Amino acid sequence: MAHIRPIREFLPVTVLAFVAVVGFSRLAQAVEVQKVVSPQGIEAWLVEDHTVPIIAMNFSFEGGSAQDPNGKEGVTRLLAATLDEGAGDLVSEDFQARLEELAVSISFSTGKDRFYGSLRTLTPTLNEAVDLLASAVNEPRFDDTPVERMKTQLTTQARRNQSSPDAIAGRSLANAMFGKHPYARPTIGTAETLEGLTPYDIRAQYEKLLAKNDLTIGVVGAISADQLKPILDEVFAPLPQNGDLVAIADLAPEFGSEIHQELAVPQTTILLGLPGITRDDPDYQAAYVMNHILGGGTFTSWMYEEVREKRGLSYGASTSLSPYRHTGLLIGSASTKAERSEETVAVMLDQIHRMASKGPTEEELKSAKQFITGSYPLRFDSSGKIARQLVALQNADLGIDYFERRNSEIDAVTLDDVQRVAKRLLAEKKPTIVTVGPKQG
Repeated sequence: MAHIRPIREFLPVTVLAFVAVVGFSRLAQAVEVQKVVSPQGIEAWLVEDHTVPIIAMNFSFEGGSAQDPNGKEGVTRLLAATLDEGAGDLVSEDFQARLEELAVSISFSTGKDRFYGSLRTLTPTLNEAVDLLASAVNEPRFDDTPVERMKTQLTTQARRNQSSPDAIAGRSLANAMFGKHPYARPTIGTAETLEGLTPYDIRAQYEKLLAKNDLTIGVVGAISADQLKPILDEVFAPLPQNGDLVAIADLAPEFGSEIHQELAVPQTTILLGLPGITRDDPDYQAAYVMNHILGGGTFTSWMYEEVREKRGLSYGASTSLSPYRHTGLLIGSASTKAERSEETVAVMLDQIHRMASKGPTEEELKSAKQFITGSYPLRFDSSGKIARQLVALQNADLGIDYFERRNSEIDAVTLDDVQRVAKRLLAEKKPTIVTVGPKQG
């Protein structure tokens, strides 16, 4: 039987599109977040909304791909791909056929620091959906046939990455900045490490990661706190209290390398790596505004204006903050003709120096803050987005009232704040520069 995941993932799209409007309007009315604690002590944050009969649950566990053992890179990603490939008495085909029949979506994914899961269901099928989720979380099968199928898919993707300019650039940047730290390990693994993984390896990683300690849960939709409590216990209470995580050290990335990877492609891909900031840093909001002006604002940023609009060097140039638990980065990126790659890098470095030495004007700061605060509701235009935000807030320990505080924190950022954080992160810093493309010179 053909693998049906691509079909079932799009079944609830029509309903979710309608919920997008609801999510937006509810944010405008000030979303009320409730803290719900089940009889067995499982905590979740809930936004109750009975406008439409749909429920979104997102959750995460401490520990992600940084927990992959040496030589088994990709095992956490493979765990995410196989956790819903059969559970309890249902083999893979029967489990996923049941999901399709009920129009229920269950999915899992991983980042460097955390392992994620989600559930989307209509209220009439809530009980069956919860049973399936509880089975996947507590009784995964990891049968040979679906494991091999998912391993083949990931291995194929890993092999494609070997000739992808973006993937090569990202891997080169991570290797240069992270060295032997676990963050340097590719989340997807390599073709070689994936091929060596077995169902035993996946189960060992499952037992290592899925535990109640530092479990975070966000729920949005047509469900009350009293209805949610027994669901939390059914899905999560059977898990062990603690996993078996390896301690991950904080990291000071290495900067200053210049790396060119030769690849016969039409354009050169450029990545710049600079110091960033962790999410719990008091300067985070100032850094967020600074990055928006520098390269995060797409059509209004300095990078876009100078690289594309004035010189036509690239279709776009941008920067982004990447806050990890144990370090932070600011990444600049662009793609350009090979013969203009050095010029593009020089222009990008000029904007970084400009931000570090002069900073933005009051008018640029005002415009950036207006955009950032005005566009914030777009993060809440569906129940799923709100559920993900609830989990993100808990993971970053931002507080249950963050939705109410966030825009005022952005508004409070001053020109002095932006100039201070720009100097802190960018002044006299030599970035790691990676280019991937045709031979230079």
